[in-house]
Amino acid sequence: MQHLHKKNTTVILGGGLTGLSAGYVLTKAGCSVTLFERDAEVGGLSKTVVHDGFRFDLGGHRFFTKNETIDRFVRDVMDGELISVPRKSKIFMRNKYFDYPLKPMNAAFGLGIPTTIRIIADYWRERIVATFKESAQVSLEDWVVSHFGRTMFNIYFKEYSEKVWGIPCDRISVDWVAQRIRGLSLTRAIKNAFFKFSGKDIPSLVDRFVYSKLGIGRISERLKEEIERENAVHTSTSVERLNYSGSCIESIEVREGTHTYTVKGDDFISSMPLPKLVQILNPVPPRNILDAAARLKFRDLVVVAIMLNRERVTDQTWIYIPEQKIPFGRIHEPTNWSEEMAPKGKTLLVMEFFSFMGDAVWNETDERLTEITVRNLEQLGFIKNSEVIGSVVVRVPKAYPLFEVGYAELSQSLYDYLKRFDNLHLAGRVGMFRYYNMDHALESGMQAAAAVIERMKKRSPLSKRNNGKKPVPASDGTCAAH
Repeated sequence: MQHLHKKNTTVILGGGLTGLSAGYVLTKAGCSVTLFERDAEVGGLSKTVVHDGFRFDLGGHRFFTKNETIDRFVRDVMDGELISVPRKSKIFMRNKYFDYPLKPMNAAFGLGIPTTIRIIADYWRERIVATFKESAQVSLEDWVVSHFGRTMFNIYFKEYSEKVWGIPCDRISVDWVAQRIRGLSLTRAIKNAFFKFSGKDIPSLVDRFVYSKLGIGRISERLKEEIERENAVHTSTSVERLNYSGSCIESIEVREGTHTYTVKGDDFISSMPLPKLVQILNPVPPRNILDAAARLKFRDLVVVAIMLNRERVTDQTWIYIPEQKIPFGRIHEPTNWSEEMAPKGKTLLVMEFFSFMGDAVWNETDERLTEITVRNLEQLGFIKNSEVIGSVVVRVPKAYPLFEVGYAELSQSLYDYLKRFDNLHLAGRVGMFRYYNMDHALESGMQAAAAVIERMKKRSPLSKRNNGKKPVPASDGTCAAH
């Protein structure tokens, strides 16, 4: 086994959007960076698969932000590749389609007047109860019932949420739902249906979003291209061990094919899964820390793409499928996001199967998953089997942190332990075990890079010559001198 030693200023663990944005900012600042990604391609969940002229994302990922800095960052990186896409989404249940976000008339005629009356009555009952009694909200169920009423929870939220997360709604933490659809209530959803401006600041109600015409993975690819102008990005390389002494991370051990080597660094940015990071620390952390890491779980994803000899199937951005009798939970048609996602005259549908690694869905053969998917699409009336001209199955491990009740306390115990390492910077969705949209993931990487640059300035000879006074930056305000 070959052992090499390399010296780098900053080592980045993970090549998703967070690690790439950190690497990009540091590279532009003139810093020495080496980035390691386990997969053969960068991007993590935000990558685009290319197959026989067809392109698809792992579930479809829109970019939307109210942060002008992040918006400008992405537009500068993409340099004209971005397009604006209208969001059109529906929920399919009870053999009918319902608008998402909810529109009162659509819900009334779809569910029937008696059900709609129950929805409204339940909602106002919860509002009245909340006026006199403040109840603790621990789970997704608590939050949704409080904001929408029990009937709405049972009809619109319960089955789909349990399908996505694989656990009962009373075990899904309120932290997730409050972040995901914060600011949304039945009243605001109804207002949005009649007055378009009322939902503009609620992410769940956004009616347009930004997208790359060649797939969301192009953002990751462009970041990688810019990093590689000056620095190295290693794919198909796994981080096996994180070596430390006292309060300092000293090096990592990585495996690239059959070769193992050691990489030293001054700073380390980790966007790899938080539990995994703790588990590869050397020396080994205390038992209670390892136990906390082991209790944090992830939800995995199986994506099945079906290529079709047909110009278009739907006009929707997403179609949500709550019912358990249908095995996949969401459908999207990439050609509705960009016409360049398929050859001319062709289209494709992409289905998401929410899974736990090792379960029946995860272990099923590609051929069988394709057969199941096509059969269900036929039964739903979307396609005919004769139109199918190809398929691709992609398994995505650790796609989403599982925000089970109690996860916040477990995560905090890991944060507190890892704070002892002065040169370790946690970032990203899986790196911090938090719910992050794309803009938050990018921002997290940029913040980690800023923290590294600040540390470099404090370590610089100029800083020491100034006797602890505010350091004099390089001519461009960066760490180019290092």
